[in-house]
Amino acid sequence: MIIAPAVIVFLVLGAIHNIGAGTKDINKPIPWVIIIGIFTPIAIGLMIFGYYALKGEYDKLPQSSEELI
Repeated sequence: MIIAPAVIVFLVLGAIHNIGAGTKDINKPIPWVIIIGIFTPIAIGLMIFGYYALKGEYDKLPQSSEELI
């Protein structure tokens, strides 16, 4: 849960550092927007999963569909 926000911050800082500093494709803003835009929801989802795992929500899973109701 702690690593996900740290990686997002690392990506944003890497984008700020690399954008405009040269002529390679990694120095253009479009690849960084795509990378950050795709990774951010994944990281948020993993943070939510970790939160529920720490709360113990996955300790007992239903064995049949009748237990879901």
